[in-house]
Amino acid sequence: MKKGIHPENYRPVVFKDMSNGDMFLSRSTAKTNETIEFEGETYPLIKLEISNTSHPFYTGKSKLVDTAGRVDKFMSRYARSRK
Repeated sequence: MKKGIHPENYRPVVFKDMSNGDMFLSRSTAKTNETIEFEGETYPLIKLEISNTSHPFYTGKSKLVDTAGRVDKFMSRYARSRK
């Protein structure tokens, strides 16, 4: 890697997929106040709603897990109006 081309805050960061709990270590400049213990070290934590371990394209599953609950809200409203 060339010296001096990366920003000062380019550092190791743990990314956590909130839908399945999978974590991986990479480098990033993203700002965060949260930290996590990963493989015996403490790193900044970035939370993701979806990653390659939970995305339907990569997993081969056709159903997408909705972590925000939007589908459940729609289904409950639709069920009330149907009665």
